[in-house]
Amino acid sequence: MSQWREDLDGLDPTQWPEYVEARSGLPGPRANLSLVGVVAERADPAAVEALLADGREYPAMCAAAATGRRSSDPSVEATARALADDERWRVREGVAIGLQLLGDTDPGAWRSIASRWVDDPSPLVQRAAVAAICEPRLLRTSETAAAAVDVCARATRHLAALPAEAARRPDARTLRQALGYGWSVAVAADPGVGLGAFLALDTELPDVAWIVRENRRKKRLSTLL
Repeated sequence: MSQWREDLDGLDPTQWPEYVEARSGLPGPRANLSLVGVVAERADPAAVEALLADGREYPAMCAAAATGRRSSDPSVEATARALADDERWRVREGVAIGLQLLGDTDPGAWRSIASRWVDDPSPLVQRAAVAAICEPRLLRTSETAAAAVDVCARATRHLAALPAEAARRPDARTLRQALGYGWSVAVAADPGVGLGAFLALDTELPDVAWIVRENRRKKRLSTLL
């Protein structure tokens, strides 16, 4: 990774898209997430602009991560929120990765962003909030665990409130998938904070029942029940 940092620092921003695409690991089963993290750390606004303008998915994923990491700036946050609603799943994942990196350095801003985004009208932006905050390495205090439980609870309510037709759309299914593991992460981080909220979920609602069932299958939660 040190070589990537050195190389990127020596490149003109217009050269970043070709550099990262050549090392993307794509096509293939997995994208190069380590490089995504390096780009998120090193990219300045000009590099982000070049990566987004390129149009290919992996450069856009890298740009999304860089944007998410800098989302404590309100103008950057707006761009990250738009990218969280992108039709390409890797770009959306880039935003979540970037927000988690922000959580490493500015947990207050990270929690605030997740709290705002979870009430966005878009299920995909709500999913970004869940994915960003349900990261075990970041949930080390009761405060952060409580924030994750709150985000999961609000996202679950939003999903449950969707009309049947809207609930079947791919964006809603994507949110449901995130909640299918996110609750277990949040509860396991501090069972005293989260277990009661999880057990109180209304399993009479089909989507909520699915979310509860999927989380109960996760070892980190099943050992607590």
